[in-house]
Amino acid sequence: MAERKASRTAVLVCQGRAVADGRLAVGRFADPVAIELLTAAEQEPVGRVRSGVRPKPFGERMEYELLTGTTEVLVVRTVAIDDAVRERGNPQLVILGAGLDARAWRMAELAEVDVFEVDQPASQQEKRERLGERTALAASVRFVPVDFARDSLGAALAEAGHDETRPTTWIWEGVVPYLTPEQVEATVEMVGKHSAPGSRLILTYPVPSRVYSIGRKTVQVLLNLAGRNNPMAGEPNRSSWPPERMRKLLGARGFDVTTDVDQLSIARGLDLAIERDSFLASSRVTVADRQ
Repeated sequence: MAERKASRTAVLVCQGRAVADGRLAVGRFADPVAIELLTAAEQEPVGRVRSGVRPKPFGERMEYELLTGTTEVLVVRTVAIDDAVRERGNPQLVILGAGLDARAWRMAELAEVDVFEVDQPASQQEKRERLGERTALAASVRFVPVDFARDSLGAALAEAGHDETRPTTWIWEGVVPYLTPEQVEATVEMVGKHSAPGSRLILTYPVPSRVYSIGRKTVQVLLNLAGRNNPMAGEPNRSSWPPERMRKLLGARGFDVTTDVDQLSIARGLDLAIERDSFLASSRVTVADRQ
């Protein structure tokens, strides 16, 4: 992105985590930092959803429903990803497309872990301003600004101090659908080249689903009718993956799939009451390890 501003989807994701904190999957999910990364205007819809009172005006109601649905997705995948990070306990963590992710500031389990946050330079600069002087819980946080159209991710990570001889956990959350199949393959190739034995790749991805595609388009139309900003306008859906195809892609780059679970199953395991189960059923969380 050209402008010096956090992406709308990054803000929406942060709002979803702020809505869920202390309300959903208590004991398994917590993100008290999320609300502090939002501006006063961005906090307003968070407060409305946390109140549980659906507004009557059409525009506010659409904003409410979008954020409610986002919150359900965020809680489920965040719990699964955090569990996978803790389970492996690698000394390095790379977050691809970090956005307003707060793991390095909320997870005490990262106290001895070097965290590398990779994102577009403009988005990353604004995040650092939003963080202010907040102290990270991780051993270190290295910001790795990368213009994916021009820069080498591997070179940028090496310059930031990433050691490819040591095991790394990679988080690739909520990015795959916005990339072409070729871009997904190239990223997995890069991750494989810079992963020592014992490394772990955690990613989320959508499976082919007409229900998901139609639902996404419907939300966009309703947001436009309501005169509300569409956070998905600049990030069209570019790829979806059958699980077996994703397994083959990862296997060809040296990663054996440990778990690959649809998010609806994860939600049921957390005893969450989900209103939009079709979206969760068509999204998966995969954990793959390099032996």
